[in-house]
Amino acid sequence: MGSDPSRRIAVLISGRGSNLQALIDAVAEGRLRATIAVVISNRADAQGLERARAAGIDAVVIDHRGFTSRALFEQALVRELRDRQISLICLAGFMRLLGSTFLDAFPNAILNIHPSLLPAFPGVDAQRQAWDYGVKVAGATVHIVTGELDGGPIVLQASVPVFDTDTADMLAARILVEEHRLYPEAVRIMLDGHHEVQGRRLVRKQR
Repeated sequence: MGSDPSRRIAVLISGRGSNLQALIDAVAEGRLRATIAVVISNRADAQGLERARAAGIDAVVIDHRGFTSRALFEQALVRELRDRQISLICLAGFMRLLGSTFLDAFPNAILNIHPSLLPAFPGVDAQRQAWDYGVKVAGATVHIVTGELDGGPIVLQASVPVFDTDTADMLAARILVEEHRLYPEAVRIMLDGHHEVQGRRLVRKQR
C-alpha cells in the first residue's frame, strides 16, 4: 500500500469534517506520523469529502440507506477498511451508531471525539446539554469506542471554562478548538502503542 501498515488510519464522517481537517493538518505539518488512507462518509453531500479530495485522500461514500440492515452496512465498511489495511479508525462526526459487526472487527482500534467531559453529557448536542445544566467547566474527550454509547476507555480529555456571558454556540466553538488540538494527539498515542487497556482505563506505559 506504500505506507507503514501500522500507521494507516481511516476517518469516518457524516458532515463538515472539521476534526478531519485537524488530522489532515497534523499529518501535513509533521505533528502526526500517520497516513490517512481513506475518508468514508455515509452521506454523499458531506462537506468533509471535499476536504479529503483537496488533500489527495481517497474519499468513499457508503450510503447506509442502500442496505437492508445495519449489519450489512457495517460489513461493507469493514470490507473497505480491511482492503486498505487500516490499523486505526477515527470517527469524526460520523452520525451512525455502530454495532457488534463493526466493533468486533476492530477491537480497541476505533476512536471517537465527543464534546463533553465524559461521562458527563453523552449523546447528541452535548455542548448545549452542558450549557443548559449550568456547569462551570466543559470540555472534550477522545475515547475508544465500545458498545456503550460514549462509554469506552478515555484516551485524552481537555477542559474549557464556561463563562456567564456564553451562549451554547459560544461554548461549542471554544470546545471545538480543544477538539482540534486533542484528536491528533490521541491518535498519536494510539498509533505509538505504548499503552494497554485495563478494564475501563487506558494506561500509558513508561518507555
